[in-house]
Amino acid sequence: MYNDFIFYFKEGWHHIISQGALDHQLFIAALTVIFMPADWRRVIVLVTAFTIGHALTLILSVLDMVRFGDEWVEFLIPCTILITACFNLFRREWNARRMRLSYILAFGFGLIHGMGYANAIRFSLSREQRLGWGLFSFNLGLEIGQIFVVLFILFLGLLVTRIPGVRRHHWVWALSLPVLLLSIGMMVERWPF
Repeated sequence: MYNDFIFYFKEGWHHIISQGALDHQLFIAALTVIFMPADWRRVIVLVTAFTIGHALTLILSVLDMVRFGDEWVEFLIPCTILITACFNLFRREWNARRMRLSYILAFGFGLIHGMGYANAIRFSLSREQRLGWGLFSFNLGLEIGQIFVVLFILFLGLLVTRIPGVRRHHWVWALSLPVLLLSIGMMVERWPF
């Protein structure tokens, strides 16, 4: 049981931290760049909304209750990045009322990302005797990896905004614009038609 836990934990961790996980890292960066370390409570709610969304479709997809073609899921993931980055670029305020939309986006886009995660582990989990344990371990590794990316973005935002003349919206634009451009490239590469 311990070996299963370690195996699936590492799978989840690598699925978010590895070089091949750039799409997921860009999404998390776009999602969290609008926050500063003082907003940590909001970040927890945001990450929780994303977690609930992707855990739900991860479970449903692995249990074969819902399934979408890999080509569509892989195309929709950069679409979520593009929409989130655009949302950042056109946002004028970062008050609590405006942040609610971020939570809705995080949950909704978490549903799409969960299908991507499921496609990565479906076959190994379908042969696993302890399906629940494998899903739990994978999700835990994934969440720890996401928290690592979130903390990195928050720390980087703190450093950048301490530079004289760099305001919060400059930081949001400086990260969101390249993320947007990279997501367009991914969408073109993954065009499903």
